[in-house]
Amino acid sequence: MYRNKQAMALGSLLVLVVAGIALIIFALWVWPKYNVYKMELNGRAALKEAEWSKQILIEEAKAKEQAALMQAKARVTLAEAEGLAKIEQAKAEGAADIERAKAAAEANQIIGASLKGNEEYLRYVWIKGLQDGKGERIYIPTEAGLPILEAGK
Repeated sequence: MYRNKQAMALGSLLVLVVAGIALIIFALWVWPKYNVYKMELNGRAALKEAEWSKQILIEEAKAKEQAALMQAKARVTLAEAEGLAKIEQAKAEGAADIERAKAAAEANQIIGASLKGNEEYLRYVWIKGLQDGKGERIYIPTEAGLPILEAGK
């Protein structure tokens, strides 16, 4: 019986050794296949990441293009508005100039009408202006069209 136990122990040990060797052989056969499988999964993950990165870049480029178009349209609209404002300002300034010219023409007509037939008053104003002059020289054209120089000295 002792031998039987010994033989059983030896048989169990032999089964364990054979199972261990078989396990090692199986591991050596499976390990390269696992590495290939693992590399394939890593490659798929990298490919998906690259596709997402590419998609993100495309969307960013589209957004930048749309922003640039919107800014360009805003600049054009602003330039058009500024142009229209300048046109309106020029029209208003022109209308104001016309009104000032009309007022000046009307004032000149009134002054001209009031001075007609008032030769004595005009002569008085001219003489008064000559008296109030502070060393001013007045050149009066003669018949030949040449002024009399230094007449007042």
